[in-house]
Amino acid sequence: MMIYPKGYQSALTQRETQYAIKTVKDTFQLKLSKALNLDRVTAPIMVTKESGINDDLNGVERKVHFTMKNIDGEAEVVQSLAKWKRLALYRYGYEHDEGIYTDMNALRRDDDTDNLHSLFVDQWDWCRVITKEERNREFLEDTVKKIVRAISETNDVVKNKYPMLDFEMSEDVFFITTQELEDMYPELTSNDREDAIVKEKKTVFLEQIGGKLKSGEKHDGRAPDYDDWELNGDILIWNDILGCAFEISSMGIRVDAESLEKQLEAEGATERKKFKFHKMILDGTLPLTIGGGIGQSRLCMLLLQKAHIGEVQCAVWSDEMREECKKHNIILL
Repeated sequence: MMIYPKGYQSALTQRETQYAIKTVKDTFQLKLSKALNLDRVTAPIMVTKESGINDDLNGVERKVHFTMKNIDGEAEVVQSLAKWKRLALYRYGYEHDEGIYTDMNALRRDDDTDNLHSLFVDQWDWCRVITKEERNREFLEDTVKKIVRAISETNDVVKNKYPMLDFEMSEDVFFITTQELEDMYPELTSNDREDAIVKEKKTVFLEQIGGKLKSGEKHDGRAPDYDDWELNGDILIWNDILGCAFEISSMGIRVDAESLEKQLEAEGATERKKFKFHKMILDGTLPLTIGGGIGQSRLCMLLLQKAHIGEVQCAVWSDEMREECKKHNIILL
């Protein structure tokens, strides 16, 4: 659903916005890499269908796929790099407390386009090697705090360079599980629950996404073969421009053999165990990891106080959306 903020006017011109986007991206990726000890690596825009390493998201989204001239089989444009990153850590020889990040560009053709969603997805995808002892909520939450601090420090740099911006964010992260949130607001939908808690707490890490709640419903869907549903979550920040909770990152400790078996069974997806990637988790070949994605255009949109992701990202929008946005002083690139 589209939101048109009353009296909206971008604080930056389109040209200033282009400079500011570079400031956000250059600043944040350096702060993130330092905070989590990550190396920048290159990443694919496509993988083979047979590899089984494309992200299945909620399991219903259609992937963009095509045949190739000189290569047998089909290729798929990535929907994210959740699985690829873990394989890369193994192939490149990364060890405990070391990790990688990359520019991830994806196409998600079944996404509904609105203020926050585009068919084109750009993220900093990151992943690092952990130990068995670090597979716990304390370690997860400590990592979240480091990411939020990097976002806050980036915001300070941006505001210093562009004093017409005045976004304020809290580094004090409020941690809550999806079940605790349902217990607090049993009458609300998942999205409305998020709005309610984030409006109050400003910066929230909503944990344990993917499994069914006591109500029998899921808060949100998660693929069963990358995040451990007991050790994952979303970083949510209150967006004053849009008046809603704003997801900036989905992340978590990745599945081990035990949680992979359990989650594949729960989703009726045990046939995925035939893929090499899944076999390498089940037999312990792949390292234990933590990782996630941080939206590049999302972060730019938040810190530059934009009303639509199309103000910081070139993508495809309907003529109707472009015209309606223009009427409300929202100029899409």
